[in-house]
Amino acid sequence: MTTLLLYRDDAYLKETSAVVTGVTPEGGIVVDRTVFYANGGGQPGDRGTLMRADGCEIAIETAIYGPSKVDVVHVPATGCELPELGEAVTLRLDWPTRHRRMRMHTALHLLSVALPFPVTGGSIGEDESRLDFDIPDGGLDKDAITAKLAEMIATGAKVRERWISDEELLANPGLVKTMAVKPPMGTGKVRLVEIEGLDLQPCGGTHVRGLDEIGAVQVTKIEKKGQQNRRVRLAWA
Repeated sequence: MTTLLLYRDDAYLKETSAVVTGVTPEGGIVVDRTVFYANGGGQPGDRGTLMRADGCEIAIETAIYGPSKVDVVHVPATGCELPELGEAVTLRLDWPTRHRRMRMHTALHLLSVALPFPVTGGSIGEDESRLDFDIPDGGLDKDAITAKLAEMIATGAKVRERWISDEELLANPGLVKTMAVKPPMGTGKVRLVEIEGLDLQPCGGTHVRGLDEIGAVQVTKIEKKGQQNRRVRLAWA
């Protein structure tokens, strides 16, 4: 059964009621709707809790997609017995961790503006993140990139999301910056994330609503990962 991904319409929802639709052989819990981001696109699955109808809480370690790629499996860490099919439960995010990842994810979009090269990979964390770029030669300056990021963050530009069809994206390949990770296609529509006046690209992750939420960041390291691959690491300043 398809899980309704509430975070796609509102990344600031911290909890939701839901109904259990399945339990996997490994003990993962599937529900009809969720606020938990499922691991993918370099962004880790959310942590939090699932509260059963009797008040017993199950700690959720992460969220992943099931084999069908349309249902989200909530992976328990500790807690009470697994819920029954059809049981009403409440899902609550570890919001401080999620929000730090949202800030970092949005900052990585800005990094792709500061360094306008094809992106070959990336990873999002709550304390440090990275992007890998297809850059033919070196000469990157950490301080100069950090300054560009600070300048963009200082604009406080709004972050908005809208949807286009798969066909529209295919007709505009220049929107796609990532080489290793394909845009979230296959359902007939693709979500575009726009940072007003700065960036527009397809992305299925979670982001803040304005750049003023990000705070200060800095480029901490630039690594050579191949003849044309440079890894740029980002952390809180």
